[in-house]
Amino acid sequence: MKIVVGLGNPGKNYEETRHNVGFKVLELLFSEEKLKPKLKKEFNAKIVETVYQGEKAIFVMPLTYMNLSGNAVSMIMKYYNADFDDLLVVVDDVNIPFGNLRLREHGNSGGHNGLKDITEKLGSNKYKRLRIGVGSNNGQELDQFVLGKFSKAEKKEIALSFEKAKDAIIEFVNGYPYLDIMTKYNSKK
Repeated sequence: MKIVVGLGNPGKNYEETRHNVGFKVLELLFSEEKLKPKLKKEFNAKIVETVYQGEKAIFVMPLTYMNLSGNAVSMIMKYYNADFDDLLVVVDDVNIPFGNLRLREHGNSGGHNGLKDITEKLGSNKYKRLRIGVGSNNGQELDQFVLGKFSKAEKKEIALSFEKAKDAIIEFVNGYPYLDIMTKYNSKK
C-alpha cells in the first residue's frame, strides 16, 4: 500500500496559491486518471482509494489548514496501519528554484510548517517527500508570498512541474525504486 498526501489549504481563497501545489498535483492526477475524491469526515480529508498494478494507493488532501496537516495524516497512517516508508508528501518549497522538483527519502521540515506538523504528529521524519519549487520570496513576508497566486507566466511554467510530479507519484505508487525516481526527477522541470 502507498499513501500520497498533497498539502494545501482548503477553500476558494487558497485554490491558486503557491502553498497549494500539493493539492494541484493531486487534482491533476485525479483528472487524468478519472478518480473522484470522497470527503472522509473522520479524517477531515478528501481521499481516493484505488489500485495500481495490484498495489493499493491512497491519495489524501487534508482539509485542515496547512499547519495542522499532521492531524489528518497521523489518523490515516494509523487507520491503514501504514509504514512510514509507504508515505509520500507533496509540498511547496521556497528554498529550491522555481519549478524544480526535489524528492527525498526523509529529512527535516526545511521551515515548512505543514511538514513540521506531520513530523511532530507522526513522531518521525522517516517519510518521503516531493518538494516543488514555488520561487523565492525575495524579502516579501513568507506567509504573504506562499499565500499569493502565481503570475500568468508562472502558471504555464509550473504546470510542467505538476506533470512531472504527477508522473513521479505514479511511479511511486507502482512500486518503482524510490532512488530511481529521485534520480529521474530531482532538479528537473
